[in-house]
Order: sequence, then structure tokens, then C-alpha cells
Amino acid sequence: MSRDDTPQSSFAHPRYWPTWLAIGAMHVVAWLPWRLKLWVGRAIGLAAWRLAGRRRHITETNIGLCFPELDQAQQARLVRETFVANGIGIVETATGWCRDPEHLRHRVTFLGQEHRARLQAEGRGALILGVHFSTLDLGAALHSLYFRADAVQRPHDNPLFDRFMSRARAPYFDAVLDRHDLRGVVRRIKAGHGVWYSPDQDFGRDASVFAPFFGIPAATVKMTSRIARMTGAPVIPLIFHRNPDDRTYTLEYLPPLENFPSGDEVADATRINAVIEAAIRRHPEQYLWLHRRFKTRPKGEPRLYS
Repeated sequence: MSRDDTPQSSFAHPRYWPTWLAIGAMHVVAWLPWRLKLWVGRAIGLAAWRLAGRRRHITETNIGLCFPELDQAQQARLVRETFVANGIGIVETATGWCRDPEHLRHRVTFLGQEHRARLQAEGRGALILGVHFSTLDLGAALHSLYFRADAVQRPHDNPLFDRFMSRARAPYFDAVLDRHDLRGVVRRIKAGHGVWYSPDQDFGRDASVFAPFFGIPAATVKMTSRIARMTGAPVIPLIFHRNPDDRTYTLEYLPPLENFPSGDEVADATRINAVIEAAIRRHPEQYLWLHRRFKTRPKGEPRLYS
């Protein structure tokens, strides 16, 4: 039985009541006025900054490693801004999942559309290179106003929330594929679809090679170059962020990567990480520094998250 086939009645169990409460809260938050929505997001972020000691430690470690040029006070400020941005990201996700994105079209500037439009006109599929920004799901919803795409996702550990998440994403993706479904990804790209894939997380030693990310050896998935090689499709970066006014958003397609893949998995991973790093440096506080990007270490190196 797949997760989506799980009987609805099983979700009446008390262990799912907090999840139902969270889902209900997301529906309420999605309809709040914009200023109130931002206030709620900031409050969530600041509460997590104060109370989520483990996540704050991870974020402090990541920022200390990736921004050694900042002094201690600047690093501490970036940690706090990261929690605030990710708190706002929660209400942005609620908005993307629970409302029609059409009501936000006037808030979007979309640059580089010609790169994707040209591929579509040629009938070519593409691997869309995404990044885990706090604006990820709202960005995907806004992207659907201009282009259709498929997505690759990791199932959520909570089956009720996984069902909610998958169904919420369904309106703005043509298909949602499991991250282990390589055949499905290849098939969809060869059929002319764009598949949104974000490779900037640590999936372990077996799936990865080590490549620099902000100057730190990071376990980087080999799948990006492997999919490009199997499909012959271009890899086209898509970046998106909340603008400094906290009211508008910018999405941008960059030109497809040239001479990719190269046949050297480490060189390809290094290039992908460089593209992602450049995107993060535009608005570093909006990146998901709360996850253990450097969890897997080269043999002989100590763990970074004690």
C-alpha cells in the first residue's frame, strides 16, 4: 500500500492530531493580510532561534564554516536573519500550498524566461537545477504561473503531512517523482518535460562524491551529471528569492550549463556547487542553513556537528 492509499480513517488517531492542527494553521496563515503574515513568520523564526538549540548549533556551524570572512558578530547576525527568513518561509510555504498563486502574480519579476522558452519551443526536456531556499515552495507555485514542470521530492516521514504536501504541490507540478525514481525522471525528461531537481543536500557517501561547497569538501550527489548524461538534456539553473522590500519576489532562469556533463563526476559536482553557491551569496540568509549540509565527511575527517 502506497502512502497515498493509506485509509483516511487511520489519520484520526490521536498521534496525528498535532499534524492536523499544523495543517489547519497553515490554511489560516495563508489567508492573513500580507503584513500580518510577515509578522507571524518573523515571530516563528525568532522563537525557533531562541528555542531550537540543536538547529541553531547546526546553523552556527554552517555559517562559521562558509563565511569565515565575517567576524563573530556578523556571523551571529546572519544566523538570526536565517531563522527569521526561514520562519517567513513557513508562511510562504503555507501560501503556496493553500492558495492560488495567481493572486501574487503582481509581486513577481521573472528574468531569463527566454532560456526555458527556447527549450520548450524546440520540444526539449530539461533538468531544472533548484536550490533549497526558504522560498522554495512559494517559488515553485509562482513558477507555475509561467512554466509547467515536474518535481523530485523526498517523502516526508509523517504520512499524513506527506499526503498533504504532495496534494498541495500537485496543482503546480505536472508530476511529483520520488528522489529514488531515476527511471521516472529520465523518462519524463526524454518526453520533453522540465524536471525540477535540487541536489544541494547530503544524501550520504554512496550517492555522492566530495566537491567544494563554500571551500568545504561536501558530499555532493552524482545524480545531476548522471541524469544529464542519460537524457542528453540541458541543465538549466533556476534561482528565486524574496526581495529586500519583503513584498516582492524575483525568479530567474540562468543560461543552460555549457559542456555539461564533462565525464568527470567530481568536476561536474564542483561546477554544480559553484552555481548554487553563487545563488546563495545573493541572499545568504534565505538559504536552508538549518540542515546538516556537511554531515558526511571524507574518511579520516572529524564530524562537524557535535
